[in-house]
Amino acid sequence: MPAVTVENPLTLPRVAAPADAVARPVLTVTTAPAGFEGEGFPVRRAFAGIAYKHLDPFIMMDQMGEVDYAPGEPKGTPWHPHRGFETVTYLIDGTFIHQDSNGGGGTIQNGDTQWMTAGSGLLHIEAPPESLVTSGGLFHGLQLWVNLPASDKMMDPRYQDIRGGQVQLLTSPDGGALLRVIAGALDGHEGPGVTHTPITMIHATLRPGAEVTLPWREDFNGLAYVLAGRGAVGTERRPVHSGQTAVFGAGGSLTVRADATQDAHTPDLEVVLLGGQPIREPMAHYGPFVMNSHAELKQAFEDFQAGRLGTVPAEHGAR
Repeated sequence: MPAVTVENPLTLPRVAAPADAVARPVLTVTTAPAGFEGEGFPVRRAFAGIAYKHLDPFIMMDQMGEVDYAPGEPKGTPWHPHRGFETVTYLIDGTFIHQDSNGGGGTIQNGDTQWMTAGSGLLHIEAPPESLVTSGGLFHGLQLWVNLPASDKMMDPRYQDIRGGQVQLLTSPDGGALLRVIAGALDGHEGPGVTHTPITMIHATLRPGAEVTLPWREDFNGLAYVLAGRGAVGTERRPVHSGQTAVFGAGGSLTVRADATQDAHTPDLEVVLLGGQPIREPMAHYGPFVMNSHAELKQAFEDFQAGRLGTVPAEHGAR
């Protein structure tokens, strides 16, 4: 983990928070429960137990794997609908194929991202390729749901295929942290993902003992999810480990530190940093639909049942 890296981070642009930036305190640290999604692949629910006021505009995030499949074991999701938000699938290890009823689709692997704006609605499927099902292999990724404001919920669907090599790579002043900006901006450096709701998404790798304090937009919330390893968050150095989410309070900077000793399987601290501008609108969420009212949810279900969210391509058939 992961595929997108550099041999010498000190060749990259360096970022650090201004000395007078107000440090964001850590409000809470939660541990993600384990479960299963789709046709049975293991996930950890990163945001379970966190109040929505701290998550807005994010709805949910699943860590998919890390799992080393035996031949015949890899699984995906069946065809299913979405309306009213965006899904972001970031694949760290393995291969995943996406297809949707709006004509979007592609294959991602080893550091690639698929960004699907469901908007007014569509059907889509995510599955490993037949070659991976046959051979087995390592699979590890994230899926993040980002809310859309009421004004954009019924926009036309859109699909973005973001190659791992397109992400903006940055580092800390001492080169101890590698920062991959997938979407949004960090200290003026823009990631490739185009978002309707203003957000920042970063995958950070910190070497043992490294610490980074990043500038963070004061109008954004702040979240840190530990993909792997052990460390601490905030200037108070609140301990965190794999599968935990830290929620930051208000301020202009956030701090993450890697423990000096990591285990052999996870040599570095791997963290996903998220920030977004809260939408602050009523949210009605049920299953694959995220709307502003129960009436709109009811309409989404009716539209899905009537086939108005699209149809499965004939060559694939319903699953």
